Amino acid sequence: MKYSFTSRIRYSEIGEDGNLTLPGLINYFQDCSTFQSEAIGEGVAELKKRGCAWVLSAWQIHVRRYPSLGEAVKITTWASGFKGFLGMRNFTMETEDGEMLACANSIWSYVNMETGHPVRAPKETTDAYGIDDPIDEDFGERKVKMPEVDFIGEPFPVRPHNLDTNHHVNNAQFISLAGECLPKNFTVRRMRAEYKQQAHLGDVLHPLRAETENGCFISLNDEKGQPYVVVEFQ
Repeated sequence: MKYSFTSRIRYSEIGEDGNLTLPGLINYFQDCSTFQSEAIGEGVAELKKRGCAWVLSAWQIHVRRYPSLGEAVKITTWASGFKGFLGMRNFTMETEDGEMLACANSIWSYVNMETGHPVRAPKETTDAYGIDDPIDEDFGERKVKMPEVDFIGEPFPVRPHNLDTNHHVNNAQFISLAGECLPKNFTVRRMRAEYKQQAHLGDVLHPLRAETENGCFISLNDEKGQPYVVVEFQ
């Protein structure tokens, strides 16, 4: 039950170094899962009719190499398991020759958008996706614990372009915003993100940073100090 699509790296997706950015990579992964959902009748419009949505709870991404401008790539995704209201999904990005560029594990919650509470996904939904073996990769812990903070950034509001069809800050937008808080010239090879709560238009994000010998942690918090997302970059 794997789903793939091919593409070329666009100028709009690269950074100053001419390579695909981390948010660009995440968008490819996100688009791949969306395309699969649309193909099997579990797409955005169908979920909207049910008043439900798959909301990302965690990302775990390993990057071996960022592809460059114009490079042809193949993106693949598959469901690796379902448990209650949770769905686990893997991703890969490869070159035309089969070189592994990046891989990821993700955990999603099936949410009733009216109540905001997770609910068990219907059996016909999980059956439609099917299950394939998880990728053989040690992604580490799902939970991301913020170390002692050594930098507090300037708060900033959620903007309209940060939102997706669920009317909250898109998961890739969160990573892009967190990435702007990294030290200059920080190259991300591994990333873990744990999403704690949804952020909506007008909410104010308060960035905190903690640098360690292995990398950097960013937490984007609400006005009460509760995190929307905690991200570890290595």
